[in-house]
Amino acid sequence: MLRADAPCQSGAMQRTVDYSAFDEPADPAAVRAFRRDQSGGGFGFSLSPVAGTVLVGLVVSFIVVVAVVVIGANLTLGSLGGRSPVASLLGGAVVAVPFTIVVVSLIVRLARGGFAGGTGWRDRYRLDRFARANGFVYAHRSPAPQYPGMIFQRGSGRQSRDHLRSSEGRFVDFGNYRYTTGSGKNRRTRSWGFLAIHLDRALPHMVLDAKANDQLLASSLPLSLGREQRLSLEGDFDRHFTLYCPREYERDALYVFTPDLMALLIDEAGAFDVEIVDQWLFVYSPTPLPMGRAAVVQRMLRIVDTVGAKALSRTDRYRDDRVGDFGANTVAPQGRRLKRGVPALFIVVAVAVIGWQVLAALVSR
Repeated sequence: MLRADAPCQSGAMQRTVDYSAFDEPADPAAVRAFRRDQSGGGFGFSLSPVAGTVLVGLVVSFIVVVAVVVIGANLTLGSLGGRSPVASLLGGAVVAVPFTIVVVSLIVRLARGGFAGGTGWRDRYRLDRFARANGFVYAHRSPAPQYPGMIFQRGSGRQSRDHLRSSEGRFVDFGNYRYTTGSGKNRRTRSWGFLAIHLDRALPHMVLDAKANDQLLASSLPLSLGREQRLSLEGDFDRHFTLYCPREYERDALYVFTPDLMALLIDEAGAFDVEIVDQWLFVYSPTPLPMGRAAVVQRMLRIVDTVGAKALSRTDRYRDDRVGDFGANTVAPQGRRLKRGVPALFIVVAVAVIGWQVLAALVSR
């Protein structure tokens, strides 16, 4: 059980965080009322009594048909093999009963809130109570946020899901985000966990690609960045992250990523990708965050309290020398966005294809 008075005392939020909403029992009637309220307000969906009755009838009919087919087939095979009807009936039940239990459990789980991220309506109810007790606003589903981060600029059907945003003080928003790419058979929905912190100063575009969440030769980032923009830092930081910054902004990156900030990034955000762009700091998880867990919310707020606070203190006097005017609070055009690159996996595949063609030509001679 998490302490109800766990501190969060950064430059981002000066407050004591109360986590008791995650530990207290959730009244089923209150959860149902909360779900109705969220559905009526445009969040999620709900079935009418008639539609619900029809759906239940179809599911029950399907289960009955499958059970009859399985048991009937087993009786037929049993008679051909010389088994008694009772033994054949029991054998069919052994198959039909577990199947029925699995189907019913899946339906119940879906009704309680679905699968992705494991956030059911009871968890959402607790998230809402947590938000009300700590100066946040909870939303089950929201339209696409107007953030400049790389995951927020892709696909269609963009929306934040099960997220908490601050209602006072430093703006913080964290939860899950999804978008859809492609169409037809190539249609794919991608889901992320994210944390957004608004900064005081505009900064050059910088990205930390965490090596802990890479797969084979593929980065977890939604786009590839030019390799010529990589910057190596001191110590063992390069074992955990690959840092990208615009060319000729290497000194600016070293000004921001001091050894103390790098240590916090390794300790608190080593499993996440980090992006700094304009006046924002984003933390990305390539898989959705299970927001119904108190430990997850606490971890996100700890990143705010450590990495976010240190980034704020390191950048509160930053000025792009190419602009020269501190009051302008802007970055020169060449530093605002990183340049795209070619994915490493694409290069490997291309080299392999070319090598195979050369080898085939040599053998055919």
